[in-house]
Amino acid sequence: MFDNNWKNLLEILNKMTIKVIKFDSYMLPLEDLKYGQHRMYLSVTKALVVPIKMTIRILVTSMDVLHSWAIPSLGIKLDAAPGRLNQTCLYLKRHGSFYGQCSEICGVNHAFMPIHVKGVRFHVFLRFLQNYYIELYYPYKKN
Repeated sequence: MFDNNWKNLLEILNKMTIKVIKFDSYMLPLEDLKYGQHRMYLSVTKALVVPIKMTIRILVTSMDVLHSWAIPSLGIKLDAAPGRLNQTCLYLKRHGSFYGQCSEICGVNHAFMPIHVKGVRFHVFLRFLQNYYIELYYPYKKN
């Protein structure tokens, strides 16, 4: 994970093909919220999808200022500092959505930078990876 002011650059390492998945996750504007989505700055454009019942290593750094990647329901708070690489492990026992926010005040409206981790079963995670690669390499191909 690279924390950057106004966006989270999320990376997932797929060890089966040794390729890195990169995408930006932005705060979803209030006018784009659909019925049932979380308000109060918790909804994002793309969630970090991870498999359940597997140990996930999370690496956090920053490109500009201090950040703090925090998801209280998972008991994770990891500081991101420029030039430092911090790590923790994550093990989800059940599927679901877990929300957090940056807990450092390091810029205007920065306290509202949301984090959404989505835990899914392994076969759903593989389908997510497959769909990502299809969109990346064949953007006009429809399933």
